[in-house]
Amino acid sequence: MKRVRFITRVTALAVAVLVGVGACAHDPQPPGGRGNTPTPVGLTEGPSGASASPGSEQPVTSPSAAPSRTAAPKPPRTPDTPATPRKPKPKPKPKAKAKANQPVGCPTGEHQRAVESYLSRLGGFGTLTVDGAQSAADCAAIKKFQLRYGVSPASGRAGPTTYDVAKRLVGTDTARCRAGSRLTFCIDLTRQTVWAMRGGKVVMGPTVTRTGMSGYATPTGTYSVGRRNPREWSNPYEVWLPYWQQFNGGIGFHETTTYLHNGAIGSHGCVNLLHRDAVRLWELGAIGTRVVVVGRRPGT
Repeated sequence: MKRVRFITRVTALAVAVLVGVGACAHDPQPPGGRGNTPTPVGLTEGPSGASASPGSEQPVTSPSAAPSRTAAPKPPRTPDTPATPRKPKPKPKPKAKAKANQPVGCPTGEHQRAVESYLSRLGGFGTLTVDGAQSAADCAAIKKFQLRYGVSPASGRAGPTTYDVAKRLVGTDTARCRAGSRLTFCIDLTRQTVWAMRGGKVVMGPTVTRTGMSGYATPTGTYSVGRRNPREWSNPYEVWLPYWQQFNGGIGFHETTTYLHNGAIGSHGCVNLLHRDAVRLWELGAIGTRVVVVGRRPGT
């Protein structure tokens, strides 16, 4: 029995020496052992000398096994290595040329010449050429005008609203107000414009307004500011009235809460203003400021 155990131990020791116990290569190489390792072209010029024992993590390939289908590593690019040809990018199509005297994105409106003339007379919007042909300078001036008086969109196009606003401003006769020496807020219902005067001089140039619609016409006459509130609440219509200055019962000046140039609607007698103009009139006014209303809004 002792002899059998001795022979078993000797046999196990011999196997361990020949095979290796738990052998793992730290730098695994392809199977086949030293001398059988293929040398990839372009990577090393001679044998690497690295090999792994049959017990490594690399799979053992028998001589009769089919050759591996794994592609050999690609050699590194050199300056002489031709690059893979690329398909040429398609050339962009040429953009359509703009018409003469018409900058791209700023079309000519049906009231081009009249608006050019009105803005030239008003002044302050840039240099315009009154010829009916759109130009970059004309476009910039018209856009500036549209932004100032709340015309939307401010595209530089001389359309009906821009034409109407410019015509009303040019046609406003400030002397018609008869303001006298006192600060006076003036309202022209016919042209739907507002301005302020003191001592015969205009201290706030004519601007646009929207007054009472049919059935709620703003009355003409001479009044005075009786109450002011930077944010008044309207009980009957449940809406805030910014920069409120009352001058006749429930009628007063205030910033509009809707698009001012929607001619299909109107106020319930109040004088609607753009934000900029409502603020300016608020800064000028005080309790007792004189208010003069002349003319008549068309359709009322």
